[in-house]
Parts: sequence; C-alpha cells; structure tokens
Amino acid sequence: MIRKAFYMEVKPGCIEEYTKAHNPIPAELKAAMQRHGIHNYSIFHHPESNVLVGYMEIESEEEAAKMANYPFAHAWWKRMTQYLVCRNPGDAKAREEEMTQVFYME
Repeated sequence: MIRKAFYMEVKPGCIEEYTKAHNPIPAELKAAMQRHGIHNYSIFHHPESNVLVGYMEIESEEEAAKMANYPFAHAWWKRMTQYLVCRNPGDAKAREEEMTQVFYME
C-alpha cells in the first residue's frame, strides 16, 4: 500500500460549502475510487491557514491515475475549483501539492 498526502487551499468563506459537497461525495465517484485501489481517504482542514491536507492509501500509482479517465471525475474536480485555490483562473482542477512523508509509525 502506498500512502499519499497532499495539501490544497480552500478559498476564504468556502469551507462550509466544500464540507457539504463531501458529505457524502457522489456514489459513482466513491465507487470508482474504490475500484481503482484508493482507500482510507481523509481530508483535514486547518482553520487559521485555510489549508486542507488530504491523505489516502493507494494500491498503485497506475491504478489510481485511471480516475482521470472518468468524465464525472473531471466534473467533480471542476466543481471543486469554486471552493479551492487554483494555479490560474479557469483551471479544470484546483492546485494540489503532493507532500513528502517524513515519519511513519504502524
């Protein structure tokens, strides 16, 4: 299992709507993630900085990358851009920065 973490920034005043959108996520999105080996997916919010930290476990990079083959995944990513900071206006997906693991305890 591969552990992955990343951070994003939520736009000021958008955390409530972002949270609502994720509770629950669309069933087809959840089913596709599970089908492609994405497990134990969590997102945490740091209120003072408006940073979101995501954590997930994946079975393989190649399998997880197949999420990009689904139009509904692209629609979800585009929808999230209304709540999240993007690199450029009009981007199809919010800015996500992968994090490097520095410690792990089982």
